[in-house]
Amino acid sequence: MLLFAFFLFPVVRMLGFSIEDGSLDWYAKALGEELYLRVFWNTFEIALLVTVICLLVGYPLGFLIATTTPGWATLGFIFVLLPLWTSVLVRTYAWMVLLGRNGVFNRWLIEAGVIADPIPMLNNFTGVLIGMVHVLLPYMVLPVYGAVRRLDPALVAAAEGLGASSWSIFWRIYLPLTLPGIFAGATIVFVLSLGFFITPALLGGGKVMMLAVLIEQQIHQTLNWPFAAALSAVLLALTLGVYSLAQAFTRQEARP
Repeated sequence: MLLFAFFLFPVVRMLGFSIEDGSLDWYAKALGEELYLRVFWNTFEIALLVTVICLLVGYPLGFLIATTTPGWATLGFIFVLLPLWTSVLVRTYAWMVLLGRNGVFNRWLIEAGVIADPIPMLNNFTGVLIGMVHVLLPYMVLPVYGAVRRLDPALVAAAEGLGASSWSIFWRIYLPLTLPGIFAGATIVFVLSLGFFITPALLGGGKVMMLAVLIEQQIHQTLNWPFAAALSAVLLALTLGVYSLAQAFTRQEARP
């Protein structure tokens, strides 16, 4: 009953808005016009880049936290989890202060003589990537940490005893056995990125258009609720599709 009240009913209501005139014209507009297809492409491109960056940064970080001493692991967890204790809105405004033309980063670089003019890091693609990676990085680190911690230390000890190098141990033991953690983290980050709103809206300054930002504009600026509902339904379908593919791939990898 609670599932119906808090999830199924809103989704059904949203679908009803998108076809309230009895046609699929709004879906045809969303999937047929180049302007909106470009927004879909931008959304997937940003989500993919954020996922890759989070993986490149989060895997080494999760690996180090899982294999270091308890004291350093506790310190690492504090830095990883600290962003989760702060509102996304507050973190986004903090990045606006840091990345602005007169922000902290540009002032440091100018005072150090590295650059002569401020680097544009706000209201563009770069600012959106930085802000989203900062918010979503813990969702990559934690699954990787869990996957590394579940490994049997005897496997590593046996490999070392047989003379395997550190690179061989990582490539042949750690990486294959932590793939479930990598897939879990990548799926979470990618799916969350598809529907991200606050950070792209503020750090993008309206110049980096993602689906969630477009939906908000259709509701509050143009008052086009049926089109916003159609866009939301398409985004939901794409998200469920990505999740289903990830689940199928994970089950296939888990088979003996």
